Amino acid sequence: MIDVVHYAKKRYTTKVFDPSKKISDEQIQQLKSLAQYSASSVNSQPWHFVLAATDEGKQLIAQATEEFAFNTPKILNASHVLVLCRKTDITDEYLNQLLEQEQQDGRFDDEQGKQMVAGARAFFTGLHVNELHDAPAWMEKQVYLALGNLLLGASLLDIDSCPIEGFDAAKLNQVLGLTEQGYSATVVLALGYHAEDDFNAKLPKSRLSQEVIFSEI
Repeated sequence: MIDVVHYAKKRYTTKVFDPSKKISDEQIQQLKSLAQYSASSVNSQPWHFVLAATDEGKQLIAQATEEFAFNTPKILNASHVLVLCRKTDITDEYLNQLLEQEQQDGRFDDEQGKQMVAGARAFFTGLHVNELHDAPAWMEKQVYLALGNLLLGASLLDIDSCPIEGFDAAKLNQVLGLTEQGYSATVVLALGYHAEDDFNAKLPKSRLSQEVIFSEI
């Protein structure tokens, strides 16, 4: 039995990566699958992931950290860097794409079941787009579900990670051509193996106690 709490405690935010150590292709594929199969509200999957495995790709991403220079070495020295993006709009065409994929994957017994799912998803996406007017924030929440999956999954694979919000999203959208593709950068995830001089690797983990953060009713 896997002690998942052990891996939750083992993971930490890596501050210094060892540029000589690389993640295997097999493990990268596992991480890609973890992102792919992350949960999302009404299976909306409003995300896209840009994976940089080359020095050239990482240098592109690092351009967005000019005003956050403390994050530049993390991106350049990591084995791989993932840009997690949200969609800028959920269109009827995209909703139909989701529905057709679900049908191909055998999720519907009949047309009635298919239309029930279509109606439920249209209701919730419409709620955020047309009534609450918080669709970008709602989609970012789904992206962070994928980030959580990746952070725990990386620890299970003995891969170190560092989620990064300190970057210029507009700059990153521009250098990666995201806007014209209908996406916006939400968070960056550096992946690799910590260096021996990474001070954060040696510090004890600190969290508020369960008595503080839980109420039982």
